Amino acid sequence: MGRYYRIICLLTAFALAATTVTAQQSEQKIITETKYLLYQPPGYNEDTLKKWPLVLFLHGSGESGDDLNKVKKNGPPELIEQGKQYPALVVSPQSDVPSGWDIDQLYKLLQQVKKKHRVDPDRVYVTGLSMGGFGAWAIAMKYPQEFAAIAPICGGGDTTNAWKMRHIPIWNFHGTLDKNVPIEGSINMVKAASRFNEHVSFTIYPDKAHNSWDTTYNTNDTVFNWLLKHRRFAFHETTEKEENLVKLTGKYISTNNDTVRIIYHNRQLKALPGKDSVVLRSYQTNQFFLRPDRLMDIRFVTDRGNATGFYFFGDRNIYYRREN
Repeated sequence: MGRYYRIICLLTAFALAATTVTAQQSEQKIITETKYLLYQPPGYNEDTLKKWPLVLFLHGSGESGDDLNKVKKNGPPELIEQGKQYPALVVSPQSDVPSGWDIDQLYKLLQQVKKKHRVDPDRVYVTGLSMGGFGAWAIAMKYPQEFAAIAPICGGGDTTNAWKMRHIPIWNFHGTLDKNVPIEGSINMVKAASRFNEHVSFTIYPDKAHNSWDTTYNTNDTVFNWLLKHRRFAFHETTEKEENLVKLTGKYISTNNDTVRIIYHNRQLKALPGKDSVVLRSYQTNQFFLRPDRLMDIRFVTDRGNATGFYFFGDRNIYYRREN
């Protein structure tokens, strides 16, 4: 079989390789210096056992450079400077260039902050404005396993990997009159994400130009409260009826002519890409996962209960059609 066969069949090797990469990343140092503002919520130093949610805030291009005071110009850092208190850690890094965020550098920074401070790993969020809105979309697509929810503002991005955010609640904001970053950027991202995600909201300000962030961040903590109510997605196995599982069995073929046979055996749905079988664990009707610690899952497309194909979500999005 081809590379897709190896992805599904050699899950143990895949998981070990992924674990090794993660361990190497967690041990790396930030070679390029990244300055950032750190806000600690009231009570953080009193309870040394409590873990706290963390909000990563990404500024716009105008706040780039090497003067951290510029980061306090907008968004949560501005409100914190004015005396605002949040029930979460707020990390506000500064990009040294106005051309965009270094996503891998942000990821390394996030790992360092999580190591150094008492962060609840299931309650990490990202929000940002303008260039930071682009950055919020980008880091969520590249590292979706990190975030419980995201809130980009007047940004946009490459929609190719929007499917990777299928388990992340999203609330996006943009002004209709924005000439700096046309609203079409947000519209395209929202449409792409909504194809795979039922938890995407889009607030459009008909009377706002580029500055749609003041209204967003300053309105009764609505966005912060929305972010903080979410926890990072985790697979939880459920029990599915036998007759529903049987309807999903059959031979499936991808556009690259890789084949997978789905069978029902010993009260379990299994995938046979070759000699070995992989158990599909149900977490919703017609939706299954392979490992609880990896974002690898299968979603069947059904017509009147019978499967017509399925999507495999792993390191890429692959569609398999059912062969009659």
